[in-house]
Amino acid sequence: MPKKIDHEERKVKILKTALDVFAKEGYRDSNLSLIAEQCGLSRPTLYQYFKDKDEIYYYAVKLVTGRMFLRYGQMAWDEKLGGCVDRIEAICNDIIDVALNNEAALQSLMDVMLQSKRDHVDFSTIIMKRTVKLTILFKRLLNAGIKAGEIIQCDINKVSNHIFTLLEAFCFQIAFLGNFSADESKDFVATYLGASFHVIFFLPFSLPLVNLGLVSSLSVMEGIIWISINLRLNCRKLWKQPTSMQENRITVSLR
Repeated sequence: MPKKIDHEERKVKILKTALDVFAKEGYRDSNLSLIAEQCGLSRPTLYQYFKDKDEIYYYAVKLVTGRMFLRYGQMAWDEKLGGCVDRIEAICNDIIDVALNNEAALQSLMDVMLQSKRDHVDFSTIIMKRTVKLTILFKRLLNAGIKAGEIIQCDINKVSNHIFTLLEAFCFQIAFLGNFSADESKDFVATYLGASFHVIFFLPFSLPLVNLGLVSSLSVMEGIIWISINLRLNCRKLWKQPTSMQENRITVSLR
């Protein structure tokens, strides 16, 4: 009796192999024949799952974001994790941990984006469409926190975009800079959220949503620097912590 094939499992296996091939050979120099060979499959068999390497990349983004939204959609309304601010912080920390545990895959995905950008192929639209749900989730949690009296009135659009921008910058650091500190980054998130008091404050500056397919690493780092500067300028007015504690908590890995 022929062995039953789990097609979804095979697609994931092809995806993982393709990411390894992209990382080793570069996206431009990779092809389906090489991916099929590494998977131990024939090219016609591979064509049954993916028509080209771009489709493999789209599937990777869809798979990652789909699993992410399923998990974080549950975490967002799990009262066992605490209030709305606690849940936002838990989601951010989990994203950092997942990115660290999948550093090679993350690097491959971003490397494909950068190489494709040089070849005038832009994946940013598909990525933004797949990740916009996370920003919406943050907005819903912020709104719920305001209604519950846990969070003071703030511009939820700007705050949710700030959080998303921080996470993008952290992922960039994990993939390319090699000096990422999870503890410092999580502490930075907690500082931004004002987790000690369960109060979010509005920062009087506008940091646009950063898409890694469109900006350089310098732009991402400048974004973090701007956040840090504004935190330092405003924390004395809005927080009740001693100045020394504020200075200790406002840290981010920029080495």
